[in-house]
Amino acid sequence: MKVSGKHYITGDWVTVSIAEGRIASVVAAENAAGEETQPVWIAPGFCDIQINGYGGYDFNIRAWGGADEVSNELDPLFALLMRSGAALFCPTITTNSREAICAAMGNLAGKLNSDRRIERAVPGIHLEGPYISSVDGPRGAHPLQHVRDPDWDEFRRFQDAAEGRIKICTLAPEREGALPFIERLTESGITVALGHTGATPETIREAVRAGARLSTHLGNGAHSQIARHPNYIWEQLAADELYASVIPDGHHLPAAVLKCFARSKGPERLALVSDAVSLGGLKPGLYAEGRYEVLQTGKIVLAGTPYLAGAGHLLDVCVPHMLRSTDLTLAEVIGCATAIPARILGLEGRKGHLRPGYDADLTLFRLPPSGPLTIVETICGGESLYHRPD
Repeated sequence: MKVSGKHYITGDWVTVSIAEGRIASVVAAENAAGEETQPVWIAPGFCDIQINGYGGYDFNIRAWGGADEVSNELDPLFALLMRSGAALFCPTITTNSREAICAAMGNLAGKLNSDRRIERAVPGIHLEGPYISSVDGPRGAHPLQHVRDPDWDEFRRFQDAAEGRIKICTLAPEREGALPFIERLTESGITVALGHTGATPETIREAVRAGARLSTHLGNGAHSQIARHPNYIWEQLAADELYASVIPDGHHLPAAVLKCFARSKGPERLALVSDAVSLGGLKPGLYAEGRYEVLQTGKIVLAGTPYLAGAGHLLDVCVPHMLRSTDLTLAEVIGCATAIPARILGLEGRKGHLRPGYDADLTLFRLPPSGPLTIVETICGGESLYHRPD
């Protein structure tokens, strides 16, 4: 199998040859199509390490909407993600009852065991909560009745249900018992992320010393008003040990904030995530018995308020918005959606680069002057899982 287009770093036309699920070679090629206004770019496969659902489908159980609005069928959701250019993704299970989290983990594990194509696309599961702040603001849209302190035995039940696939755990380090819990997660090879937290700067520093290595959707899941300084956002920005994920969908963070975060962390410590929920991509209107509203822009809010209730766009929107909102280059922005997530997951030697010997996870796209990317093809493990109709 061979695909051709412009290399996302050099801009040169190349042909990528694929054999046995890996990149066999990347060689110079002629632009057979001539000078195109919107050429096809070739990049490593986009990797979304935080995705809850989309298009009326949810990785979670009984988390959003009513039975007539949200489905736990996984095949349509996988197809929508591939269509957005996400060759790799971490299904994200959020705060809920123990039974619902175990059910969601088991549902995922069963599907991955039965479908090798999809299993290749899922490098791990992201558990976001339930060990997060109970305070309004930092808690975000997570249900208060299910927020709780870390419990190692409970986490092991989640991991057993997931058959060992949980690779990222987002928690608030100020919860009772969180610091030793972070140490145990780190010893188990799980990436610990700080998120939905109102922790003091000192607690942030203690969490980093305990092993935390990621800030989840930095700047969101926070109080609407905080002290100028010190505060938990500055502290996480200043911690070189912490990677930071951001949601560059045009709603969660203003362009100026994205630019500042990108300059502070640098492209070598920044990951782009969608954090999309099942209501994303649905037509404008009220959902979940009127609790949530999808606006014309795709923004999802608590009905009747300006407050966000989830993300509504995928990486095909987030990648170009990050490019247009910051002074990062195309290569750097693509790296934030490919190489950095791979590094966070401990997969940098196999994924996230266009290099011979690496897994053949590729995203081919066109970059229009405005709006989302046009995804041409999404390849995972050497197999084309989405190809845009001609």
